[in-house]
Amino acid sequence: MNTPTWVVGGGGLLGSAVTRELGRRGLRVETSRVPWHDGDHARKVLFADARRVIDSAEGGPWRLVWCAGIGVNGTTAEEFAAENAVVSDVLGEIARIARGPAGPGVVLHASSAGGVYAGSSGAPYTEDTDPVPLGDYGRAKLAAEQLMHRFGADTGSSVVVGRFANLYGPGQNLTKPQGLISHLCRGYLMSAPISIYVPMDTMRDYLFVTDAAAMVADALDLAQSRPGERVTKIFASGQSTTIGALLGACRTVFRRKPTVVLASSPLANVQSGDLRLRSTVWPELDRRPYRTLPAGIAATLEATRHSLGR
Repeated sequence: MNTPTWVVGGGGLLGSAVTRELGRRGLRVETSRVPWHDGDHARKVLFADARRVIDSAEGGPWRLVWCAGIGVNGTTAEEFAAENAVVSDVLGEIARIARGPAGPGVVLHASSAGGVYAGSSGAPYTEDTDPVPLGDYGRAKLAAEQLMHRFGADTGSSVVVGRFANLYGPGQNLTKPQGLISHLCRGYLMSAPISIYVPMDTMRDYLFVTDAAAMVADALDLAQSRPGERVTKIFASGQSTTIGALLGACRTVFRRKPTVVLASSPLANVQSGDLRLRSTVWPELDRRPYRTLPAGIAATLEATRHSLGR
């Protein structure tokens, strides 16, 4: 029987790419339309969908990929607490459903490497690095990770907490103040300057979203083969790039220098200057070709051009 995989947050950058990748592999994918602005209504929808997906497995295995998250740097602690309360309640409902005749579960949760390692020392950071979040965003991500691990311990489900590098590519929500590459592409197409709040030597690991989705699909398969295992895994390209080098790559693709404005923001205080990443957990998932930064920027530019109708 084809194991159902439920993608929560399937309309976002990572969730939509994961949905497409799983479909490309011929797998059965379920998604949800969740009114995130209304916590009680969101719970109702997610509770019903959890029951539907797990029941559809008919006692066999089921999988959940949680890619949802409306909070960004600058979101209040109260808003993050409300968001994580929904996560906690949904996991509690799944645990109740799983006490019946349900088969073994696999849960993969998308967290943020930048959020949890913002104040850490000793880059490149690995899964053994102590996470030191500096802002409410990172603290909320770390709290959600702990909810996932607790769920795995309580239910015997396999759990993968994925700490993702800077994701970019087609599908970025340009209304959010994140996704530098997409905003640079938008600025180029609209001849508008883009503000940058961190130094030019700031280092980031940029992971193209379809590469991330393929890694997620492989991680689900690996987790399913290891019942009850709970791991934290960094999802990254392993290649770090400074903001200055990123602007140079954009210049190569745009064929003109990106227009940027160096500005100040209190949010810069919760950003790491050196976010080099190196995964030591499940290294077999990292042995793959990754899209080059210029190729990824070009694909993002074309998608942004299409979304803007240009």
